[in-house]
Amino acid sequence: MEHVFLLLVYLGVGEDRRLVSNDMYFRSITTCNFFASEASKRWGSYGSIDWIDPRDRVTAYCLPKYIREGVIEVY
Repeated sequence: MEHVFLLLVYLGVGEDRRLVSNDMYFRSITTCNFFASEASKRWGSYGSIDWIDPRDRVTAYCLPKYIREGVIEVY
């Protein structure tokens, strides 16, 4: 068994919020947080976060998990 970090990525807010990714596991919290940060960035000329449609807003974070070694691919 080993402790790892699972990256969870959600799209939308409120009732429209849905889980779109929950299958990336990392040994390092630093690496997991890097990908969480990159996955939730938005590029463009929005001028304000309020201009992004709520259905397109991304939330990503890392959750510690305890898994069996060799069962799940870990980055």
